[in-house]
Amino acid sequence: MFGKIALVGSGEWLPVMAEIEKDLIDKNKPIYVQLSTAAGQEGETRLEHWKNLGKNQASRLGVEQRWLPVFDNDSANDENLAKQIEGAGLIYLSGGDPTYLSESLRDSLVWKTIVEQWQNGVSLAGCSAGAMALTNWVPTMRIRLHKSKNEVKGLGLLPNLRVIPHFDRMVGWIPDIITRYLMNIPPNVTLLGIDENTALVGNLSEWEVKGLQSVWILTKEGRTEYKPGSKIFLN
Repeated sequence: MFGKIALVGSGEWLPVMAEIEKDLIDKNKPIYVQLSTAAGQEGETRLEHWKNLGKNQASRLGVEQRWLPVFDNDSANDENLAKQIEGAGLIYLSGGDPTYLSESLRDSLVWKTIVEQWQNGVSLAGCSAGAMALTNWVPTMRIRLHKSKNEVKGLGLLPNLRVIPHFDRMVGWIPDIITRYLMNIPPNVTLLGIDENTALVGNLSEWEVKGLQSVWILTKEGRTEYKPGSKIFLN
């Protein structure tokens, strides 16, 4: 039985999202595995910031923090780090650069272990870059940093979805990017906009909006809003 998946627009490891994270953690396995791989290029100060955020959230939830220093492809293939994922009650990929996250974890031992744990019932969450990377294709907001790539291959766990996080904040100043995504999306793929402090939680086919704001399904014809408590059924 596969675990739940949470696609989060922003707010990982903050008090505002604690209840959502609490609901995702297996109460019989109070171990919170946290990976800040997407921030692996941000420097020691920022990485320490992420570690402390995760530590404080784990304390609020009354669970053990297991923050893994997986910052590049080499560390993503470290057997000792991969082994620490085993026994998790929740695995969480935090925000940063979705391209870097995808390229660091793709085909790695750590990613293989994450998928195995999820397939055995452990919940998996991705926030911002973490949510984007779980799909087949990363609609990166940092296209200018990757000029040679119009598309970035994601981790492929959710091949029929694409995610735009921070949607409420971004929609006002990147309508051209959203339009470009819509023009390139295959017929069987759904484009989701997830607002800040909001999550879409589900089991591949049936999802529920949780948090403070909304999730949007974007099509060439327009957008449909789903408020907290709404159910979304996706193929």
